[in-house]
Amino acid sequence: MGIIGVTHAPKLLSLMGASPTIIQTGSAYASIVLGSVSIIFLLFLINGIFRGAGDATLAMRSLWLANLINIVLDPCLINGWGPFPKLGVTGAAVGTAIGRGTGVLLQLYMLFGGKGRIVIHGGNLKLDLGVLTRLLRVSASGMVQFLIATASWLGLVRIIAVFGSAALAGYTIAIRIIVFAILPSWGMANAAATLVGQNLGAGKPARAGRSVWIAGFLNMLFLGSVAIVFITFAGRLIGIFTTDPDVLRYGTSCLRFVSYGYVFYAYGMVMVQAFNGAGDTVTPTLINLFCYWLFQIPMAYGMSTVLGLGPTGVFAAIAISESTLAVVSMLVFRRGRWKKQKI
Repeated sequence: MGIIGVTHAPKLLSLMGASPTIIQTGSAYASIVLGSVSIIFLLFLINGIFRGAGDATLAMRSLWLANLINIVLDPCLINGWGPFPKLGVTGAAVGTAIGRGTGVLLQLYMLFGGKGRIVIHGGNLKLDLGVLTRLLRVSASGMVQFLIATASWLGLVRIIAVFGSAALAGYTIAIRIIVFAILPSWGMANAAATLVGQNLGAGKPARAGRSVWIAGFLNMLFLGSVAIVFITFAGRLIGIFTTDPDVLRYGTSCLRFVSYGYVFYAYGMVMVQAFNGAGDTVTPTLINLFCYWLFQIPMAYGMSTVLGLGPTGVFAAIAISESTLAVVSMLVFRRGRWKKQKI
């Protein structure tokens, strides 16, 4: 994947509807970020090992280090501060690659240096087809599940790109703010998955279900508060990142529309992770397929292009489809078939 990204970055940007100016400016950035995909893979994979071993603090430290270096290097390399070269947009990619790479080096040091709960020795590095087969079997539906969700966002980017660079920039800024704000919610959703797995393993399915509904309610309170802030101050928040009036207008619209569905999202992400925690990765995969590819993408295209609503149609489609996913997930979860899954 990294080789493809490095050698075909301009073509990939073109396929996504990027203008010649964006391609010229962003090709080097895309090449570096896509070329360092193995670093990103290791960063999250090894952190999964740490969390699975009950050492979430170590996983957090590696991310802190990676992001701290990224935050410091980005403005230096973009603007050419001090001894650093002025690389513009490309500097952001270089800073990101260095930061994440340093985080991975710390992880490897902890794994091979005997500093964590999990220690890898040279004798452990053997090809075990049985283990690999089980890993693929367990993760296959999970891979498809997240591929469906991630690819749908690429589809939305392609639809929005038709309406120009300003619409795409506004959408990108709004989504960045949204993703940052819901990080605590993903933490709650992951906690729900852990509680489901633990309680099912202890033979207490009723307590597993109750923990999910409690996590969903708490998540709703949090995201509901975030939604109020975003809807009220959307223009000011987008204005922190741009002064372009068109980008500001599109970004504000996107942030507000997506925020309208936050109360539903709170339950949706908890329910999806609860299914995964119960070992039922097929159900959320099917829900994602229906809500994203058979509902969201056609609706976004229809509302933006056929009905002539432009980017606003895409933003509304996101809120409607994500809310639908939450309602469907809750209804399926209440049926309780997940309690019969074998962990």
